[in-house]
Amino acid sequence: MSKNIFGSCPRRILSGIVQRSSSTLECPTPKSTAVPIIQNEMPDCDFEPPSYRGPSYEDIKKLRKNHLTPNILSYYKKPLLIHAGHKQWLYDHNGKRYLDMFGGIVTVSVGHCHPKVKRALEEQSKTLWHTTNIYMHPKIHEYAEKLTAKFPGDLKAVCFVNSGSEANDLAMLMARVHTGNHDILTLRNCYHGMSPYTMGLTAHSTWRFPLPGVSNGIHHVMNPDPYRGLWGGSYCRDSPVQVNRECNCVKNGPCMASDMYYKELEQTFLHSLPCGKVAGMFAESIQGVGGTVQYPRDYIKKAAALVRANGGLFISDEVQTGFGRTGEYYWGFEGHDIIPDIVTMAKGIGNGFPMAAVVTTPKIAKSLGLALHFNTYGGNPLASAVGLAVLDVIEEEKLQKNSLEVGTYYLKSLSELRDRYEIVGDVRGKGLMIGIELVNDRDTKTPLNPLHVMEIWEQCKDMGVLLGKGGLNGNIFRIKPPMCIGKDDVKFAVDVLSRAIYDFLEKQKKKKLNP
Repeated sequence: MSKNIFGSCPRRILSGIVQRSSSTLECPTPKSTAVPIIQNEMPDCDFEPPSYRGPSYEDIKKLRKNHLTPNILSYYKKPLLIHAGHKQWLYDHNGKRYLDMFGGIVTVSVGHCHPKVKRALEEQSKTLWHTTNIYMHPKIHEYAEKLTAKFPGDLKAVCFVNSGSEANDLAMLMARVHTGNHDILTLRNCYHGMSPYTMGLTAHSTWRFPLPGVSNGIHHVMNPDPYRGLWGGSYCRDSPVQVNRECNCVKNGPCMASDMYYKELEQTFLHSLPCGKVAGMFAESIQGVGGTVQYPRDYIKKAAALVRANGGLFISDEVQTGFGRTGEYYWGFEGHDIIPDIVTMAKGIGNGFPMAAVVTTPKIAKSLGLALHFNTYGGNPLASAVGLAVLDVIEEEKLQKNSLEVGTYYLKSLSELRDRYEIVGDVRGKGLMIGIELVNDRDTKTPLNPLHVMEIWEQCKDMGVLLGKGGLNGNIFRIKPPMCIGKDDVKFAVDVLSRAIYDFLEKQKKKKLNP
């Protein structure tokens, strides 16, 4: 499952354990000295969660410590005990309401406990929970037809699995078996899973265990990042908010940064791969765990052509960007003007239900017939019923359109914070796939100390807004809420973030004056 619980970085803070950061404590002051007022109150919600009747908060902490593996860590100094969810809202064990701007790590697509999805699951549970697909049952076939209808071209064959890691694992197998080649390319800063097989795809040192064979045949190429990379600037990104950095590109014209990164990709083919032999290349349409990183225009299209010219397949990881989240298109790859050979998806596919899928062409799918391959739970009756209902809700409630309209409004509102506060280095994304990068210095792009990021993040939580964190240095707020949020939610969330940043900067100013 593609995830990032802690903004993976060597200098991160986990469960209150502070690790050193090389960034300075000297933080720039806000451009405006006016105290930001939270003008927009938390939007009303008439939902009343049931009273919490589980173990006490302290007992839960003990149970977590004593019985869950130590990699299961918690957000916040005082972790939340979440008890109930409704649409874009979460409720803790005391009944306090929070605006969920991370959507269960980009997983809750249509809203917590959506009534139509809940009904579909309840109705299916009355007749058949599980049988596996060794027997025919109607739901998997109905779902396969409806899901593949969302894809262009010959992407009409689907294999159902249970997580994003498992989907990418299967895509690797398909690419290697179908092409007869072994080498696979991914981008630095990418995240494609944490299984022993997909760990090699993931290009974050903090998500990699020192195991032999993990990177067998996998090459990480230069990440085409217009903000932090060698090339890129104000005309390169397909986003309502551009990089605050000059470039030599022409608006709506050819992207020079894209050409430069493509030349670097060519160098990998020339020097690191067998001539004309590559199995495939993976790319997220927008990098998720890496901090909502977008690429220069046309890079993905040119990269896909190069991979295919050398005998490989292009695999689009839509685990976080699929199902209308980016707004303009149903699938993120459509924004790059390509049709991939293989598409992997998870997270929003089931609105929190554990399910995933790999979609490819019938020709490529035949490669799985060379040996036995099976998945016990993939596409089982419950999962298929949920998947069908999620597709219906996205269409009926026009959530793709909502992602575009509300997401664009959100991005432009956040860009005003970038103009107001020097520590907001970059705002980026499309639809409701949004990232905010915090820096200590605008010119050097030195990441803001994770201690300071955590201080802002904690205050947002205390004021009722839950944000994700990401990026290799843990300095990026990840905003990927349920796609049912409205502009009133955005106004409140932006007010809260603005106040938290302002309060942090004022504290730093006082510390500087009174060391």
